[in-house]
Amino acid sequence: MPQIVETTHEMLPRELVIYRRERSGIWQCRYKVAGVWQRASTKERKIELAKDRAKEIFFEAQIRNRSNLPVVTRRFKDIAKLAIERMEQELSAGKGKVIYRDYIRVIKDYIIPSLGNRMITNIDYKALEQFDRARIELMGKEPTSSTLHTQNAAMNRVFDEAVIRGFLTEANRPKLVANNGKKSDRRPAFELHELKALLANLEPWIDAARNLASRERRQIMRDYIEMLVDTGARPGIELLDIKWKQIRFMMSPASTLTDQVDERGERIEVHNLNRSCELTVTGKTGTRQIIGRQPTVKVLERIAQRNYGVDSSLTEPLKDLIVPTNEDYVFRTKDNKEDVSESFQKMFMCFLEDHNLLKDPKTDQKRVFYSLRHTYATLALTHDRVPIHTLAKQMGTSVVMIERHYSHLKVIQAAEQLRGAETRRLIEADAKVSASYQSKKRAERELRAA
Repeated sequence: MPQIVETTHEMLPRELVIYRRERSGIWQCRYKVAGVWQRASTKERKIELAKDRAKEIFFEAQIRNRSNLPVVTRRFKDIAKLAIERMEQELSAGKGKVIYRDYIRVIKDYIIPSLGNRMITNIDYKALEQFDRARIELMGKEPTSSTLHTQNAAMNRVFDEAVIRGFLTEANRPKLVANNGKKSDRRPAFELHELKALLANLEPWIDAARNLASRERRQIMRDYIEMLVDTGARPGIELLDIKWKQIRFMMSPASTLTDQVDERGERIEVHNLNRSCELTVTGKTGTRQIIGRQPTVKVLERIAQRNYGVDSSLTEPLKDLIVPTNEDYVFRTKDNKEDVSESFQKMFMCFLEDHNLLKDPKTDQKRVFYSLRHTYATLALTHDRVPIHTLAKQMGTSVVMIERHYSHLKVIQAAEQLRGAETRRLIEADAKVSASYQSKKRAERELRAA
């Protein structure tokens, strides 16, 4: 307990104190209920009136505690901010879950604007119904079941905080009713010919950058896109937050006799290192290892060459090649190690729009980065014949989710898992891109030049 001074009066030993803050004429009270100190304002300037009011507050709190009611209450937005602060502290300490970032966004964008000014003890069934309506208005659409699940979990974080701090009890804590919501739609993938066009147009798009800074951003986004297509990782922190130390390079050399012969009449043997890498990523479902195939290895070689001047092929151990950069993030600018990914979504949408790839012709839905993840899954199942259990592990999801979203695809057992040879062959074959996917801006410039 703070030292007793002239403006502090202990009314009940170790249970009730009134005090006056510096430069304030209002008396405050501090009282203990169930072993926890609480604070409140008496709203009185005269000490005798303040003492009477402090006793009323103290005894009311004791009665509420015996009745299994919260001793004090607060506005919902104040508790929500405390919940956000707790999650941010846990994230900073490395103990928080990745999903906390989504909870924080949901609380700030939807829950506080809808319920913020209500008292935490006044969140009843009617208030939650009003929140449902306000949420649809704020989102501009009916939420999917997965969105509702995330938002309910975020709401429960606020109620957890209220219980921890004594502003709610478990007995009067609101119970969130499960809502099935709108059935979520599978985001549109790219057809194989569209994926070819996307990848083939990235290099000319980089060359058309107006300045060095723009070129560097485009190069990083190109690397990010190619790794998303090759690994099926979730867009966002799974790849963007990966460091060099989280990558392990591997080789599985193989030799194949071709039908061609050399000058001595002997069949020519082709050697393939089958280079790949294991990436330790952290995302929505925690930390897991995923496989990056040859395209991912090429991307990492390109980044190492661009940022560190490493000319040799990347092999184990990486620290022998890039000693001071093992702690560096992979997807960062060369000089300042700056994260430029905030601009990627807009850049990606503009790129797709310019090359007539933004909208899926079948559904008229706009494609986003998640479309690359769905493209990976589709190609893995239909062309590379990856077993569904292996694919679920690689993508950090469940077999049930794979079956739900890709039940329309024929799943065939594969002899070689996650090697991706067939997909690579199809992408690399016939590199010529249809004129319908050529850059509209480049076509306009060529027309003006003519």
